[in-house]
Amino acid sequence: MHAAVDAYGYPVYLMISEGQRNDINYAIPLLDQIEINGSNVLADRGYDSNKLLDYVYARGGEPNIPSRKGPKFECHCDWWLYKERHLVEKYFLKLKAFRRIATRYDKLAATYLGFICIASILIWLK
Repeated sequence: MHAAVDAYGYPVYLMISEGQRNDINYAIPLLDQIEINGSNVLADRGYDSNKLLDYVYARGGEPNIPSRKGPKFECHCDWWLYKERHLVEKYFLKLKAFRRIATRYDKLAATYLGFICIASILIWLK
C-alpha cells in the first residue's frame, strides 16, 4: 500500500501494489497524481534515488530524503522537517485499526482498495 498524505496526515492519494515489489517503483506514479510544486516531499531512506530526486526538483518540489548508508554523494536532509514523516506512519496505524484492512480478508485488489478508501473517508470525517 502506498499513500501520500498532506501536512495534517490526511490521505491525498492511495495506491496498492504487489507485496514483492520495491516501494521505489511506485514513488513517481504516486507523485504524478498530486501537485508537488512548492511542497516538501518527505520519504525514508528506501526512496533515495537520483531518478526520484530529479523528478521532484523538475516538478518544483523540495525533496527531504536522507541518503542511504555509504553514498558517494550525500544529500542534505533537514532532520527537523523530516520528523513530520511520522504523519504517514500514523495514517497507516489508523488504517490498521480497521480489522478488515489489517488482516486483508479480500481476494481482489480492487475490493481491498475500496475498503481502504472507505476507511480513509472515515479518517477524514473524524
